[in-house]
Amino acid sequence: MVVMADILVALSGGVDSTVAAALLVEEGHNVTGVTLKLWGGETDSGCCSVSDVEDARRVAQQLGIDHHVFNFGDDFDRHVVEPYVADYAAGRVPNPCIECNRHIKFDKLFRRADALGFDLIATGHHAQVRRRADGVYHIGRGADPAKDQSYVLHMLAQDQIRRLRLPVGAFTKDHVRELAGELGLRTANKPDSQDVCFIERTPGRGEKGRLVFLGERIPIRSATIVDQAGTVVGSAPSIELVTVGQRKGLDLGGAAERRYVIDIDHDAAIVTVGSFEDTLTRQTEVPDLVWTAGPVTGELIVQCSAHGARKPARVEAAKPTTVLWDEPHQRVAVGQSVVLYVEDEVVGGGIAG
Repeated sequence: MVVMADILVALSGGVDSTVAAALLVEEGHNVTGVTLKLWGGETDSGCCSVSDVEDARRVAQQLGIDHHVFNFGDDFDRHVVEPYVADYAAGRVPNPCIECNRHIKFDKLFRRADALGFDLIATGHHAQVRRRADGVYHIGRGADPAKDQSYVLHMLAQDQIRRLRLPVGAFTKDHVRELAGELGLRTANKPDSQDVCFIERTPGRGEKGRLVFLGERIPIRSATIVDQAGTVVGSAPSIELVTVGQRKGLDLGGAAERRYVIDIDHDAAIVTVGSFEDTLTRQTEVPDLVWTAGPVTGELIVQCSAHGARKPARVEAAKPTTVLWDEPHQRVAVGQSVVLYVEDEVVGGGIAG
């Protein structure tokens, strides 16, 4: 039996969150939609564009639910944009979507929901809330492997997961769009938003777009590329955007063999390249590793990017913040999130050091 609740649904204006709201309304919950105003600068996508707010408002109107806009712009600048820039300036690789979830969607929004008397919050993430027989909660992978977002929710604590609903996590993306079409929602065929909402499509959300965004905020320094003998073999336009393991986008003067970034001296702006084998390691340090419900040792599945490969590894009690890979693994860039699973459930995660 479904227990009726007062639920605050984060409506980004996309198909996933609007279908999530519709499903909760169908279940009989008292649903209120809220769109978060986060980025105050120029934007052409993400949760802050005028069209997205309008789509969220119109869907809420269609569903017969109240709709509000919460302005968390200052918090977004402080916890997401400023650290994003600072990380690149310091030679780390940031993950702004994870920091937005950590500080805004699942901290600031929960606090606002508490203040307004809501029982639960819901989002359109493709992941699932799991409750074990012993009452412990975990985030499970979404039913659609290609859209699974459990990786970006790894930081959630027990009390947050307990009060979270993820209505579309049990469906494939195609099925979500079918449901939106059946319900006549204006978002049924709306394209998915891009991850970094504060970087515009023009000049692009890849390296060029990041370079323009960062160049308006910090000095950009070119890098000298050397081989392991110290011989200069090329250059890179920005030391800030070079990452360990990178192969593409390096000006190496037409070298015949593939070479990869194996070391970055950020202070000296020197990048060292070597063979693929030189990028491999048997362990990755995760100094701030946090567990969902207590430490887990033994065999695990580990993921190091939002849609990256899942590799077997283990954690031993004697080295509780070290991921030991079953097979040699490419070094993980400092700043990237390392997420640990038992089968398809998140059990912990942290940032590579």
